[in-house]
Amino acid sequence: MSPPVDVDSIIRDLREETGLDDLGDSTYRLGLDVFLDALEREARLTAVGEAVVADQVTAALRTRLRVERWWAEHPALGQEHVERPVFIVGMSRSGTTALSHLLARDPGNRTLLGWEAADPVPPPSPDTYATDPRFEAARENEFGMLHRLNPNLAALHHDPPDLPVECLVPMAQHFVSLSLPTMYPVPSYAAWVLGADHAPVYRWHERVLCLLQSGGVRGRWVLKSPHHAIALDALVERYPDARFVVTHRDPLTCVASAASLGRELTWVFAELPGDDELGVQWTTLLGAMADGLVRYRDLHGDDRFIDVPYRSLTDDPIGTVHRIYDQLGEAVPPTYEDALRRHVEVAVQHRFGHHRYTPEEFGLDRGTVDERFTDYRERFAEHL
Repeated sequence: MSPPVDVDSIIRDLREETGLDDLGDSTYRLGLDVFLDALEREARLTAVGEAVVADQVTAALRTRLRVERWWAEHPALGQEHVERPVFIVGMSRSGTTALSHLLARDPGNRTLLGWEAADPVPPPSPDTYATDPRFEAARENEFGMLHRLNPNLAALHHDPPDLPVECLVPMAQHFVSLSLPTMYPVPSYAAWVLGADHAPVYRWHERVLCLLQSGGVRGRWVLKSPHHAIALDALVERYPDARFVVTHRDPLTCVASAASLGRELTWVFAELPGDDELGVQWTTLLGAMADGLVRYRDLHGDDRFIDVPYRSLTDDPIGTVHRIYDQLGEAVPPTYEDALRRHVEVAVQHRFGHHRYTPEEFGLDRGTVDERFTDYRERFAEHL
């Protein structure tokens, strides 16, 4: 079987196309090689999957070339700092996306939109942010190819073009990202990510954020990804004044929901693993997230963490935001209050359809999953 992507050919073609040579920190290649090896050995890609993965790798490498050139041509970037960011973490499917959308409505917060995460060069300007051609293209393609291939996907997960995406987008440009095993059946790559050194990927992450804010679209960064839970030590080393908002939900529900989302994404790109395999995979990944949260907080304490139960997020979203801001030592500005109320009126749960799944579909049972998540359930019992 031939490799799904010829990286050396892609790099050669990109250098000829762009005239650029510097791809930055060479550690990106380690994750890329592990990912492609897993694709070749473990994933039976569809024709769509073969095309998409080649495009993904090409786009990520093109972005690296452009980011490195921008840094080389703008030495003042070395003076940029990401100060007191807030990271939303928690297990996958525990409400991190819904909370990030709520916090994004505060005009004082700087969030990461999909178009700028994927294509950060040049950095957006305050005067033209709303009319940036990249933003306009994202609006026009809100329900793009993936949604056309699988119209059910919006009921499971949807990132509107004017609301934030996960940090997995820039992290995938360094090829240390749990977005990749969500799309493709690559269990060996997923296992590698769980044990990978995350210091280099967070250096890249900060590099992208500094570039983006340098154009003048500033504010307190509010970022999110369940992935961060497995690498809190590395994240805090890069962002020593970071604070965290942690969403909590019943682990059995989260695992089953994550397995269902993975199934809906994967079938477009590759032959599906068995449902029981998906149950095992997502128990492992979410178990690592839960363990990361427990381990870090047992070692370092709870001072920089704010806990949010999923039920309070769905039952009282505006009250939940007020409680978060109170714990951050801030007041909710009146303009944000108005924007929050407008958002809640529109962003109702299940507006794109119901996400229907059962744990039993994925070979999951209450007793076994509760046992796997014993430490997490005991540590955060009041929030479940």
